[in-house]
Amino acid sequence: MKIRFLIPLFSLMGIFLTSCGEDTPSAEVILPSNLVVSVVKSESNPAEITLTASAERVNFYTFNFGDSEEFIQQNSGQIKYVYSDAGDYQITARAHTTQNDFISTTEQVQINLVDNEPDDGYTTPLQYEGYDLVWQDEFEGSQLSSDWTPEIGTGGNGWGNNELQYYRAENTTVGGGYLTIEAKEESFSGSNYTSSRLITKDKQDFQYGRIDIRAILPFGQGVWPALWMLGANFDEVGWPRSGEIDIMEKIGGGIKESQVFGTLHWDNNGQYACTCGEGSPYQLSSGTFADEFHVFSLLWDEEKIQWLVDDNVYHTIDISPQGLDEFRKPFFFIFNVAVGGNLPGSPDATTQFPQKMIVDYVRVFQEN
Repeated sequence: MKIRFLIPLFSLMGIFLTSCGEDTPSAEVILPSNLVVSVVKSESNPAEITLTASAERVNFYTFNFGDSEEFIQQNSGQIKYVYSDAGDYQITARAHTTQNDFISTTEQVQINLVDNEPDDGYTTPLQYEGYDLVWQDEFEGSQLSSDWTPEIGTGGNGWGNNELQYYRAENTTVGGGYLTIEAKEESFSGSNYTSSRLITKDKQDFQYGRIDIRAILPFGQGVWPALWMLGANFDEVGWPRSGEIDIMEKIGGGIKESQVFGTLHWDNNGQYACTCGEGSPYQLSSGTFADEFHVFSLLWDEEKIQWLVDDNVYHTIDISPQGLDEFRKPFFFIFNVAVGGNLPGSPDATTQFPQKMIVDYVRVFQEN
């Protein structure tokens, strides 16, 4: 898989004087001045940066890149550095006269290690004939919009599926035009895994239209990503009476890495019902859904729901019967990556962590 590395613009945060822990340098020492720092991204290795510092009356430089406590000394003022993890880092560059007499500048940098170039894979347009774009999130900026709420915890019983993760807001990042949900193998509050689950409940819900979601999916036994919807009346009637629309659901492991499913869940006279097992999953002709971006779409009106991958219709359900009236009401979005549970089973020795679901955009179109 390709790696995409994004480096925001640096902004100089000021120059500070330090000398032996004192407020002012000793009179005998002449400090450097005019410290200037620049950064250049490597064209051959997107995870590598070149940091260049220059100053007057300098004997040597030291640099700290924010991912450890180590300061690296460099006489020339130029140094190459490769980050291994995404995150927000504080970089410190120092221009020294002696080891303890220097001036420094501190920079903030956000590192996004995205597994694919933005143009890799399928994409869809911003407009369709006969439709208006009524809502979208392109995940610009550095944080979630107010349309989303992170759900926290284990849901009491693994969110009804005996899932193994603890959902945390910290496992969601926004940067470089992407939403990233990261599943990690780590102990937290009694769980051995963490991840994120985001909802638009009480903020954005929709009835009918076309939905496009462009995403790269995580992989591995026991990893269970989903892009789905619940009825906006969920708090009043509960599940499954609220109805559930799974726009995309993938069960990690083996041949299933190249398959996704679209399903409905509802209440049938007091009994749980679903389209599970009906029709065929969408099967890629080659590769997996972790290799590049694909667009998962829903076409939904009062008569039917159709599921598409990269504009290919692969499943259609007639929702006109009275018993399926759940699907003629508004629904809100849920994006999550579960770990373990009834459907995928638990991770095993082959499962690699962390795993990421990277979402480029979600768009909702309705007939005009």
